[in-house]
Amino acid sequence: SSAHARILRTPQGWTFEDTGSMNGSTVDGEPTLSAALADGDLIVVGATLLLFRAAGRAPSESTPDVTGAAEPSRVVTSTLVPGLAKGLAALGRIAASNVPVLLLGESGTGKEVHARAIHEWSGRPGALVPVNCGALSESLVEAQLFGHRKGAFSGAVRDEEGFVRASSRGTLFLDEIGDLPVASQAALLRVLQEREVVPVGMSAAVPVDLRVISATHRDLDKLVRDGMFRHDLLARLSGYTHRLPPLRQRIEDLGTLIAALLPALAGGRAGEVKLSPEVGRALFSHDWPLNVRELELCLRSMVVLAEDLMLLPDHLPESLLRGGRPGVGGEASPTSDTPAPRSSADDERLRSSLVALLTTHKGNVSKVALAMGKARMQVQRWMKRLEIDPARYRH
Repeated sequence: SSAHARILRTPQGWTFEDTGSMNGSTVDGEPTLSAALADGDLIVVGATLLLFRAAGRAPSESTPDVTGAAEPSRVVTSTLVPGLAKGLAALGRIAASNVPVLLLGESGTGKEVHARAIHEWSGRPGALVPVNCGALSESLVEAQLFGHRKGAFSGAVRDEEGFVRASSRGTLFLDEIGDLPVASQAALLRVLQEREVVPVGMSAAVPVDLRVISATHRDLDKLVRDGMFRHDLLARLSGYTHRLPPLRQRIEDLGTLIAALLPALAGGRAGEVKLSPEVGRALFSHDWPLNVRELELCLRSMVVLAEDLMLLPDHLPESLLRGGRPGVGGEASPTSDTPAPRSSADDERLRSSLVALLTTHKGNVSKVALAMGKARMQVQRWMKRLEIDPARYRH
């Protein structure tokens, strides 16, 4: 269609209008000619998917649409995600210094990806040495971190330099630092203070040129209060703290992240990968509890299954089929409005309210969201968790 649709500002907010298009338009999966828009609405015009965010603001000055697209390690974001692009810019400036960085965020939000980016941006000539503190042997943690001499203990069959010395002139990345045993925290603190290590079985200290990045999904302040983490070690590690938001809070970045991930998954054919509108709706409707890691695994399996690189609903993993909106494809989404097992009294009250409003508004999720004073995306998450199918109320 030469003119498909338009979005109008009204005293009540923004309104979507189809302008007599040949292929029609949908808002939140519902064919529509006109609809008041609420935060999180998914609009399909032809084969194009649009996400409406009520809080979005255009940049005050001319800037690229995407920040970091040409940067290493797939650290990218839309400039319209509040605060995220600004945070990455600050992280880039911090990277050029020797300030220790603490990365906080849920599992799968990309903490190691950010650590690699900081290391690359820093220009340090040594290697990035990642250490999963939760996987260190509690009895051998100091030998693994600081190295040891041959014969220093049973099983020490050769000299080992340890992770700290291996990262000298590079970057030591302490992942899941909240899981480091308390007994080893004092030894690590001394290394950070003195910039030297004493390998197990040696008496002489070895100087090291350290840059430390640490990361955790745990609440370190609470661990400090509970006596499980040293306050002075936390002070040493948190020279600059960067919080990584979960994917559900930066859903605007979904398309940008997909474009950044595909070259590693489809190689030279990444530019040929296409997503059907139904797949797009499913991806934007999902909560992504495992964040970017889950997105990468989802895309990996879909690319393998799609012989012609056209990603279709049949290629979606089961987790997205269960949680997706009606009509996504594959197995039908649950349509029973019976309570989920072990639902709480609060869930029962929420279910009753949603069912009553869906009945009143004939399944129109936008109107339900407006009536509840909530974002449409929040209402969608509630319906998915409580297994309520709004399509049942549209007739």
